[in-house]
Amino acid sequence: MPSYEQLSELLEPVSTVLLTVECQQGVVGPDSALPELAREARSSGALRNVARLVAAAHETGVQVVHAIAERRPDGRGANRNARLFRAAERLPVLQLSGSTAVRVAPPIEVAEEDFVVRRLHGLSPIHGTEVDALLRNLGCRTLIVTGVSANVAIPNAVFDAVNLGYTAVVPADAVAGVPADYTSAMIRHTLALVATVAATDEVLGCLKRPRRRG
Repeated sequence: MPSYEQLSELLEPVSTVLLTVECQQGVVGPDSALPELAREARSSGALRNVARLVAAAHETGVQVVHAIAERRPDGRGANRNARLFRAAERLPVLQLSGSTAVRVAPPIEVAEEDFVVRRLHGLSPIHGTEVDALLRNLGCRTLIVTGVSANVAIPNAVFDAVNLGYTAVVPADAVAGVPADYTSAMIRHTLALVATVAATDEVLGCLKRPRRRG
């Protein structure tokens, strides 16, 4: 874990953006298409920690971006070049544009100043979306990555962020995947090599710390 001073230096509100990944009702909500993942996101406390981070970001002026995965009812533009995509087409709950499934899930609250970025294709919430352009226009240097899943979208987001020149911070207890022990192993042996890994409380402490004037 980084020292408080190191983490505080990274998390300057003016140059920090909080990204929530696929924290949508059809993924982590009660009627999820992926009930095992939804249960893990909730029982582990990850979803609650994402909500805490979002609330703190709203309080401290840190920009929030919600990345949502969805598909058109006719499936146009969606990938079909991997087992994951083909399996998703057969799920009982589809992430259809405009449906309840693609709304940000409680207890996360969406503020008027938040960005909600929707993608119709691919595995990454950054690559091939407008997220990178938004981050650059916002003057982002540090990207806090939270949400699901540790199996696919979270590592995609972290690697894309690093490849694009951002510093990635991963609150380990605000990320979930299945099985549960895979998440901790993936963070320790993969994401920790390229991102700054911390706990939600440590990130909150840095975001809410008093700022020196002048």
